[in-house]
Amino acid sequence: MSTAADQSRPRASAPLVAPPAEPWQRITVGSPGPEFEARPPGQYDFDFPDTECDGWSTPSLCLRFASVRGAKHRYYRQPRQDAARAAVHEATDSIVFAVADGVSSASSSEFGAVEACRAAVERMLDQLSSSARELNFRDVALHAAERLRELAIRFLSGREPEASEVAGLYATTLVVGVVRPDPAGPTAELCRIADSVAWVLDRSGCRYRPLFGSKTGSDTLLVSNEVTPLPHVPDVPEHASVRLDSEHALLVGTDGFADPLGDGDSRVGALFAHHLKRPTSPAWLAHLLDFSRETFDDDRTLLVIWPHTGEAEE
Repeated sequence: MSTAADQSRPRASAPLVAPPAEPWQRITVGSPGPEFEARPPGQYDFDFPDTECDGWSTPSLCLRFASVRGAKHRYYRQPRQDAARAAVHEATDSIVFAVADGVSSASSSEFGAVEACRAAVERMLDQLSSSARELNFRDVALHAAERLRELAIRFLSGREPEASEVAGLYATTLVVGVVRPDPAGPTAELCRIADSVAWVLDRSGCRYRPLFGSKTGSDTLLVSNEVTPLPHVPDVPEHASVRLDSEHALLVGTDGFADPLGDGDSRVGALFAHHLKRPTSPAWLAHLLDFSRETFDDDRTLLVIWPHTGEAEE
């Protein structure tokens, strides 16, 4: 029982804001790269932030992606040339996605990467809305290539460009795909133009299974940087499909992530296998992706889709 004296005493109130946590320090893997304050990109590159991330869940699937500017672009005042976009097709509860890596030799590849992703996601949503049971990935790639041609026409003040001119301005790699919920386990279908990569991560065994050929895998005798990116679309684009079980995660990344990952049997592979055992926050994925390791200074983009298990985020 409280007394009048008790009631007259001032009560300690709970703090309105929790004490700040220690700021995240950049993760070092092996020998770190040089540390420096990032320089601003060109004054008209404000549409391409240094770091970008997104994340959300459907009843069946959980998505995260992040894209960070590499040390080389941070030092030389160049914009991030990677991009990623994803959307849910509400009628089917499917996730469509696109990941692109602008080719460094193209003068405005950052625009090409973003617009190729936007065009590809739009086209896949349209195809799913037309009750297509299977996506026509070549049509998706052609639609993205046409978007690049339209960009070039505007840049050239209405003049019809040669294919080489489009490539010189906006060339980009592209991986597109869809993950559909299914009682037997979600199914993923993917297609790629050029050399960006996708994997299935077995979270129970910490093993990466590539869905496309890798230029850095253990069976690769010679590393090549040659790619044939958009606006070129092959007659038969590379295609992959896989069923995901509850211990799997689908990973799609640009070569800024794929190169240090290698075949997954590395410190980078162990780092991501540990942190991707369950869905993490989008901001933490971006922080993780911005690890420091000497010689690896390219932009990095990673998109991850987990079968939804209701596990709490970190």
